Amino acid sequence: MTTKLPEAVRRLSDELAELPGIGPRQAVRLAFHIISLGKNQIKNLSQAVDGLAKLNICERCFFPTSDESGPRPHKGVGVVSSDQTLCNICKDKNRRQDIIMIVEKETDLISLENTGKFSGRYLVLGAMPKTGMLEEWQKLRLQNLKSFIEKNFKGKAEEIILAFNPTSSGDFHASLLSKELLPFAKKISRLGRGLPTGGEVEFADDETLGSALEKRS
Repeated sequence: MTTKLPEAVRRLSDELAELPGIGPRQAVRLAFHIISLGKNQIKNLSQAVDGLAKLNICERCFFPTSDESGPRPHKGVGVVSSDQTLCNICKDKNRRQDIIMIVEKETDLISLENTGKFSGRYLVLGAMPKTGMLEEWQKLRLQNLKSFIEKNFKGKAEEIILAFNPTSSGDFHASLLSKELLPFAKKISRLGRGLPTGGEVEFADDETLGSALEKRS
C-alpha cells in the first residue's frame, strides 16, 4: 500500500522541487523538516516568503529592491524611470553610470559589491543558457542597457565589464557578449585571473574578487 502525502505536504514539496538543485525526494524531506520546526517557525517562514512577493525589481540593473509604489513585473524592461523604480546602487549619484558590470546572478553582484572596490553600476543578466542563446527576457534586459547607453552617453559607455565565472562556459558567453556590446563601449573587459580557473564569482572571498577587479583586462 502506497502512503499518500497530505495535500499541504504534496503542494509544498512540488514547489520546492522546482528550485535549483532540489529533486522530488529531497523536496519531500525538506517539507517534513519544515513541519518539524513547529507552528511558530512555519508561520515566520511563511511571512518571510510572502514578503518576497512585495519586492520590486530595479528597472536599471534588475536587482531586487523595496519601495512603496507596489510590485511590478520581475522580468523584461520597465516603462518608468523615476528614482522610485531604482535600487540604492542605481540611485547613488556618486557612482559612475558609464562603467557597467554585467553579472549573471544577484549573488555575484552582492559578492562584488562587498569588495568595496567598484564604483560603477551593474546589470543582472541572469544565468546564461548553455547554448549561448539568451532568453527573451534576457534580450530585453540587454536592450535596456543599450538604450540607456545610447540615451545617456551618445552610444558609448566608458567601460563594460563582463564579470562571468572563469570557466570554459563563462569564457564562451563573455566572448559572445563582447562582440554584441563592442559598439556600445570604449572598452570591454573581464575580471582578472585572480579568480581561479573553474571557480565561481559568488563563492570567491573579498580579497580575491578585489584583486580580480583591479586586474581586469
